[in-house]
Amino acid sequence: MTFIWPQMLWLLVLIPILIAAYVLVLRRRKKAALRYASLSIVKEAMGAGQRIRRHVPPLLFLLALVALIVSIARPAAVVTLPSQQQTIILAIDVSGSMRATDVAPTRLEAAQAAAKAFVEKQPRTTRVGVVSFAGTAAVAQAPTENRRDIIAAIDRFQVQRATAIGSGLLVSLATLFPDADLSIGPMFGERTPARRPLPSDRTEQQKKPFEPVPPGSYSSAAIILLTDGQSTMGPDPVEVAKLAAERGVRVYTVGIGTREGEIIHFEGWTMRVRLDEDTLKQIADITRGEYFNAGTADELIRVYETLNTRLVLEQKETEITALFSAGAALLAVISGLLSLLWFNRLL
Repeated sequence: MTFIWPQMLWLLVLIPILIAAYVLVLRRRKKAALRYASLSIVKEAMGAGQRIRRHVPPLLFLLALVALIVSIARPAAVVTLPSQQQTIILAIDVSGSMRATDVAPTRLEAAQAAAKAFVEKQPRTTRVGVVSFAGTAAVAQAPTENRRDIIAAIDRFQVQRATAIGSGLLVSLATLFPDADLSIGPMFGERTPARRPLPSDRTEQQKKPFEPVPPGSYSSAAIILLTDGQSTMGPDPVEVAKLAAERGVRVYTVGIGTREGEIIHFEGWTMRVRLDEDTLKQIADITRGEYFNAGTADELIRVYETLNTRLVLEQKETEITALFSAGAALLAVISGLLSLLWFNRLL
């Protein structure tokens, strides 16, 4: 547990002072009791239980003060809360290597089955979009709450040549931020020919410049990137991951297939496909996401189940001042009620 205003904890030095004052008051009352003809008469009137009970209300009130001082320091702790994710983009590799059978029945079919099961378990208010990528990337389904459209888009996947992980990630990011100036051209160093500004450009010029935010701070959306190989063309996926990090979007990466890879035959080509785990881990680390490896269909399903938990419930540091304030109020009320019930007075 941490404190936003830790300097306020110095008020806790008042607690020993209050305890000393309470002991002093008790001693004065004891001296006053000696005026009776016999102190034993007073002790007989007050049983052992009564003597202990008289200290309970002050003790509860003291604990209430401690809780109140702690609440003034504004405590914060890491708690599990319902996630605020409103949009999830599934970016899935449909390159020829996804025809490999090391993940039965094939990598692509296993990915489709796991993705559809994941979609079905999402809250109805969560919008899910689908991006497919091979040599190029495209939006297979714009973010929607319609589960049938999402599943239909996943079922339409067709394998293609090459793997452009960066393009898939960039198109996913552009889907989340359609008004942002995100394009593949600048990632290759391409320049747009100069032209005379148009009247419609004035609105664009009046927009505030983009200001990066802390990585992982954008809680309204996330990207799940699934691939089984290495990026062979397109923009550098690590550079695109930095763009996502600047916008606070977490990217959860899933590597499907075995680390050793497999030799596949596709449209007259023979190649060995290896999983580039280092890049996927780097993407997840840059964006404050997480990397998962799935070597079998069952493992892939478990990965998506884990992702579902991550996206529905999330752990984050939250101020819990209200809990300590409520506890202080409750202790103070109980203290007062017990004092009235037992001694017909407040403390």
